[in-house]
Amino acid sequence: MTLRTETTLAGYARAAVAMKTRMHEFCTSTAGSEYTRAFVETLFDNVPEADRHGEAAPDQKVAEVINRASGTVWAQGEAYVLAPAMTAIVAAAAEALDLTGDLLTADAAPTDGGVLFLPEPIYHRNLAGKVSGIAAITWTTVTSPRGRSWLICGWADRDDLDDPHAARIQDYTRQDPTLRARLGPYVLTNLNILPIAAPVPAVEHPDDLEPDRDWETAPDGRYVIADATARTHVCAAIAYAFWRIQAQPIAIAAAAPLDRPARRRAARACIVHDTRVVMLRRTSALTETGDGPARWHYRVRFVVRGHWRRLIDKHGQAYRIWIHAHIKGPDDAPLLHGEKVAVLAR
Repeated sequence: MTLRTETTLAGYARAAVAMKTRMHEFCTSTAGSEYTRAFVETLFDNVPEADRHGEAAPDQKVAEVINRASGTVWAQGEAYVLAPAMTAIVAAAAEALDLTGDLLTADAAPTDGGVLFLPEPIYHRNLAGKVSGIAAITWTTVTSPRGRSWLICGWADRDDLDDPHAARIQDYTRQDPTLRARLGPYVLTNLNILPIAAPVPAVEHPDDLEPDRDWETAPDGRYVIADATARTHVCAAIAYAFWRIQAQPIAIAAAAPLDRPARRRAARACIVHDTRVVMLRRTSALTETGDGPARWHYRVRFVVRGHWRRLIDKHGQAYRIWIHAHIKGPDDAPLLHGEKVAVLAR
């Protein structure tokens, strides 16, 4: 059961609860702790030993904090599912976002802790040119001597066949066949800190980036945000753009119904099972004269990126067709595009 294959509110709710349950189990397991420690160690590769003051290694402390926070947010955080039609809007807003120097209040996020699922991932290209999908984002508040902040983590779908990061995991499993069984359905790939009530620091771009670097290719038709051009850290930008957009009139967060067996399983595992699907708001149904079916229309225009559409032929065989990039919505409606996305206004 994955969110990629679901198309209904009830299906999203079941998949979200299943993923939260499995990720809570992973984050609280020994394998989860080992993975987080290995991930954090790479963040401290350039920290001089003299700066550690003879105390416990900072990577160990940070790994413990991330493990506790992640285990809690996957279990107790409210779940949001971003409808595929909203992905391009959130990605465009995140790419244009610049929070440098801003003072963010504690109520900027809809909840202190939450999980955002992206059935259609937004892809992230790091400074080394590697691409990984962001299929889920978690956020929770943490307190440190510097003050209160949001801990924002980006997670890649382990089984996404289109994700280059998932392909790298497959290569690792050939060397260690037990690796796949030790991982959760999502793997941690990004870690950002967003301060609360303190100026957001500027993103520092290295001066020695090679212009002719061999960039890894992203899947066709997917939105890619690169660290080299981002003005706010990618996961933090996506999370903040989502927080703002889901609270705007163009979006609606519909409560997704959950069947009784799934609710019972969630209750036994102590998992918060409330799920909201965030989608574009539509007007009331308009009916033609006569007995014709009700029709819907959008209040805004927005850019739909080129993408593959999965279809089933009359023999039950799956196939794909390419849908070119186009603008969707009424001709006289306002266009949401680039840095003029109105939903980021304060």
